[in-house]
Amino acid sequence: MSKHDFKPANNIQDLQYFGEFGGVNPSISDSSTYTFLSAKTMFDTFEGNADGCYLYSRHSTPSNLYLGEALAAMEGTETANVAASGMGAITPTILQFCQAGDHIVSSRTIYGGTYAFLKNFTPRLGIETSFVDITKLDVVEAAITPETKIIFCECVSNPLLEIADIEALAKLAKKHKLQLLVDNTFSPLSISPAKLGADVVLHSLTKFINGSSDTMGGVVCGNQELIDTLRNVNDGASMLLGASMDSLRAASILKNLRTLHIRMQQHSSNALYLAEKFESDGLRTVYPGLKSHPGHELMKRQMNPQYGFGGMLTIDVGSLDKANELMELMQERNLGYLAVSLGFYKTLFSAPGSSTSSEIPEEEQAQMGLTDGLIRFSIGLDADIERTYNSMKQCMQEVGVL
Repeated sequence: MSKHDFKPANNIQDLQYFGEFGGVNPSISDSSTYTFLSAKTMFDTFEGNADGCYLYSRHSTPSNLYLGEALAAMEGTETANVAASGMGAITPTILQFCQAGDHIVSSRTIYGGTYAFLKNFTPRLGIETSFVDITKLDVVEAAITPETKIIFCECVSNPLLEIADIEALAKLAKKHKLQLLVDNTFSPLSISPAKLGADVVLHSLTKFINGSSDTMGGVVCGNQELIDTLRNVNDGASMLLGASMDSLRAASILKNLRTLHIRMQQHSSNALYLAEKFESDGLRTVYPGLKSHPGHELMKRQMNPQYGFGGMLTIDVGSLDKANELMELMQERNLGYLAVSLGFYKTLFSAPGSSTSSEIPEEEQAQMGLTDGLIRFSIGLDADIERTYNSMKQCMQEVGVL
């Protein structure tokens, strides 16, 4: 099967679950612990040798396994393990692969929390990270050392929207016997990293996948061996660090996941419309769907085209004061919310240099091109995007951006 035959939304749709009383939604396992008919079965379950049996909800639950199965189907991996947040998925996975003395090569433009974990926390454990421009393969390869264990990147980077060449990075990782870990939070369905050669695909389910800004969650999608290792009761990082998802939340996300394909199409369509309008107005606009974007052709080559270029775009209005003034006015006019996160039905906007990327030192922000005046938009599901644009343009004219 070629990557163009892969239909991630179809894979979700083709799963069939029935509740224990015949419900079209699987029953929710609202229990923290489970009973056994024999002590032997309890022992076997604790050792991971009793399929279909559950011991304790930190280990797993039926609801979590349903969600994990659906997400694995979406990404085309053998299986998946859900967690209580995106960071609850990312950090154990990195720690499962690395120990004291090991080294990581990471994209320099990544979510601020991941950056802070790699820059400030893992050195306490003797794990060092080199942050590189992930779009320059020669720079990535030059950063690899004999101690390197993983390459970490985001398909579409937060917040600069750089596009990683997953196929090329996968070949590089295999050449050096490394694991390629890819955060696909910004581009679910649009990009299928595992089909492009990534070893592990990670998501914050909090964002587009859930889509209603009411739940935190994360997932690690990979092969069975990795997921079993993460869940191991003796040395599994997901098991021992305890960032387990609640069954009620898992059931809620699974229901929302079923409409992800429709939502991503609308997010992408609206974002492309606004990006083209903003750029034609003379605003410094970054969006992968624009021909002016350095990664536009790469994105086209590796994306699933029916889901578009995603719902994230940025504009640069020159200063933090202007950015704040514009965002406050747009919120006042009910054009969205001045809030972090993404994937909501309403447009969300923030200045990442002073919010979601504030963990990155100012001098490093400057080196990567993250300016004070940058506004990151998560474009919503507006039914009349032309009206939205006209109202946004009016706000921009009032604050002197246009």
